Amino acid sequence: MVLRLALFLLLVVALIAVSVFGYSVLNQHGPSEQAAAPQTEQVLVAAGLLNAGALLQPGDIASAPVAVDQLPSGASLDTPANRSALIGSMIRSPISPGAPILDSAVIHPGDHGFLAAVLAPGMVATTVGVDAVSGAAGLIWPGDHVDVLLTQTLDDPSVPIGQRIAAELVLRDVRVIATGQQLVQGAVTANGQTPAPAATTVTLEVTPSEAQRVAVATRLGPLSLEVNSAEAQPVTAQSAAQEAAGSQPVWADQVSPALQNTHAGPGNATVHVFSGSDNSEDYKF
Repeated sequence: MVLRLALFLLLVVALIAVSVFGYSVLNQHGPSEQAAAPQTEQVLVAAGLLNAGALLQPGDIASAPVAVDQLPSGASLDTPANRSALIGSMIRSPISPGAPILDSAVIHPGDHGFLAAVLAPGMVATTVGVDAVSGAAGLIWPGDHVDVLLTQTLDDPSVPIGQRIAAELVLRDVRVIATGQQLVQGAVTANGQTPAPAATTVTLEVTPSEAQRVAVATRLGPLSLEVNSAEAQPVTAQSAAQEAAGSQPVWADQVSPALQNTHAGPGNATVHVFSGSDNSEDYKF
C-alpha cells in the first residue's frame, strides 16, 4: 500500500514537472515567433478619387504603409523628389482612394505625348512668362483655372495722366497644364550683362484664337494670373453684369482718384503773360 502511494506521488510530481517545463518552453518561443512582423514602406497613394484626365495637385497625393513583399510594380516611395515628380502629371485611368499611384497610371510633364494627351480636341498650348508676384507667388498648380490680365503703360504725353496705365482682361477661365519651367537659362542681354533669374512660365490650354490674343498681349505689357474658384458658379443676371464690367479696361484714375487731376491742388497758381494786345500765354505753378 505504501509502495503504491509512493508511486502515485512520484507520478504526480513528474506530471507537474513536465507541465512547468512545457509552459516555460512555450513562453520562450512564443514572443520570437510573434516578433516577425512584416516590414513596410510608405508609398504614395491617391488622397481621393482621381479621375482620368485630371492633373495631379499636391492635395491629391497621400501616403500609406504597404508591406515590402506586397509592393506593386511601379509604386513610388514617399520622398520629396517622388512627390514633386508626380505634381502636374496626368491620370491615364481612374485611381481609387488609397490606391498606390503607379507609373503606368500617369503620364509626366515632359514625357513624349504629354501635351497630346492633356489637350482637349481643338485646343492648343500657349506659354506665358510670369514672375513670382504675377504668377500668384507660386500658388498656381496644373489643373487650376485662371484669368489672364494685361497691364500696359501708354507713353503718349497727350493722353491724360490718369489714363496712361490700364489693366485689361485678356482671357477668362483657362486651364493651366504646366508650371515652373525656366524661360531662358543663362541669357545674356545686349550690353553683355547677365540679367536677373529668368521668370518662370505657365502653360495654358486655349483655343487658337485665344493663343493669338496672348501673343499680342505679351508684346503690350506684363501679364498676371488670377486663380478662379474651383466650384463653378451658376450664371445669374448679376454675375453676367459683373463679367461684362470686368471685360472693360480699368484705368489708373479709376484706381487712384488723385490722378483724375480735375481740380488744382493747394498752392497751384496760373499766371497770364501777355505779349502784345492779342497774344497771351498761361503758365501753371
